[in-house]
Order: sequence, then C-alpha cells, then structure tokens
Amino acid sequence: MAEPTVDQAELSRRHRRVALYCLTFVAAMVGAAYAAVPLYDLFCKTTGFGGTPVTAEKAPDKTLERTFEVRFDSNVNGIPWRFVPEAKSVTVKAGEVKTVYYKIINTDWTATRGIASYNVTPESIAPYFSKIQCFCFSEQTLGPGQQLELPVVFFVDPAIVDDHELDSISTVTLSYTFFPSKEPPKPVANAGSPADKPKL
Repeated sequence: MAEPTVDQAELSRRHRRVALYCLTFVAAMVGAAYAAVPLYDLFCKTTGFGGTPVTAEKAPDKTLERTFEVRFDSNVNGIPWRFVPEAKSVTVKAGEVKTVYYKIINTDWTATRGIASYNVTPESIAPYFSKIQCFCFSEQTLGPGQQLELPVVFFVDPAIVDDHELDSISTVTLSYTFFPSKEPPKPVANAGSPADKPKL
C-alpha cells in the first residue's frame, strides 16, 4: 500500500515554520546572554553574592560599638598603572560611614584607560558591607604620568550583629583590580616621548 504523499506547498510551509522556530530560539538565547551580565551584576549588588558589596543609597541611622578592621587591597592586570590605597587598613564601627581614597598613577607615556572590579572577603560578610560611593565599573582615563584620587564611601550594616554566624568576623578585606578597557584610549595632545615616561 502506497504511503500518502505530502503536498510540496505544505512541506515548504513546514520547513519555514521550523526555520522560524529555530531563529526565534537563537534570538532568545542571544538576548538572554546579553541580559545575563547586567542582571547578574544587579543580583550580586543586591544580595552580596560572590563577595560583591551591596550598594546603598544612604547611611544607616545608628552606630554600634562592634568594630571591624577593613583592609584595602589594590591590583592591576595588564595596564601600566600604579594603584595604591591611602591606608592599608582602617577600623570602623558597625554603622559608621567611612571614606578612603585610592590613588592611581599612569606610569606610561601614552594615555590609558581602565575599569576596576571589586569584591570583599570573607564572602559571608558581603551582604552587610555596603558602598555609598565607589569608582568600580566606571572607566578612568589617565594621560601620561597623570594621577587621580578616587574615593570609596562605605559602612558595615549594623544588622550584622543579628547574624550570629558572623560573630567571629572582625576583619574584612576590600579588594579592587584595574583592567584595561577594551577600546583604545583617545589620543592625548602632547603625549610626549619614551624619554618622558614618568618614573616612580
């Protein structure tokens, strides 16, 4: 018994539907990939996941007697900058707002651009370590030998005293790493020559 034949027009319509489904799926996956990075970043900033400090809009309304030593770490990766904190560490009370400065110096004789990522350790304190102001993920551009001082305004949320699993934590490390921007820096007038390269 002969099998029923499929009309060529119907077969063509089926192929077009399958192709449309495939294209829709690929477009959805590409869109999800682009959305994943900012959504993941927002999730980390909101929850402190992965050692990401929480972003706060205002200071807490109370200060407690419990203190923390906050240490500052600075790194550069693939960019000719000197990057140092103004102090190796500070002592803060829970709820106390503190401002510290990091200094970056371009040691090259050409303009360079960089972006900093950051995290805190131990990771378990990240939901309670809040930044009001920070230079992270903001592109910085430095001319030859130029230097900048960048502020970080932060506090340890007083709510940490209610999390008794963290009672033993008294030291926090805030770490930044500068990476080169993906795009090349714009030319800077009078950039100088290799002989003018700043020496530190």
